[in-house]
Amino acid sequence: MEYVRRNWLVYIILAISFYVFPLIVKNTGIAMLVMLIAIPAICFGFSVIYGIRNGFHWWYALVVAAMFFPTIFIFYNSSAWIYVVAYAVISLVGNLVGWPFYKKK
Repeated sequence: MEYVRRNWLVYIILAISFYVFPLIVKNTGIAMLVMLIAIPAICFGFSVIYGIRNGFHWWYALVVAAMFFPTIFIFYNSSAWIYVVAYAVISLVGNLVGWPFYKKK
C-alpha cells in the first residue's frame, strides 16, 4: 500500500495521457502527434521520475502496458497493438535512465 501511495501521481498522469489525450484528437495528423510524440514523451519522463524515486522495477513496464492495453478497444483499432509494446519499452528505458539517480533511504 505504501508503494501505491508514493506513486499515485505517476499512475494518474499516465492514465490521463492514455485515456484523455485521445479524446481531444480531431484528425489523423493530431492523432499521430499524440501517439508518436506526446504520449511517449510523457511516458518516458514519468518513467525517469519513477526510476529516480523507486529504483529499477522491471514490472513497472508491465503496469504501463496493462494501463494502455484497454485503450486499444476504446479509442483505436487493431493496428495499435504495437503501441502496447512500444510504451512498455519506453517506460523500461526511462526507468533504467532514472535508476542510477535513485538513492536508498
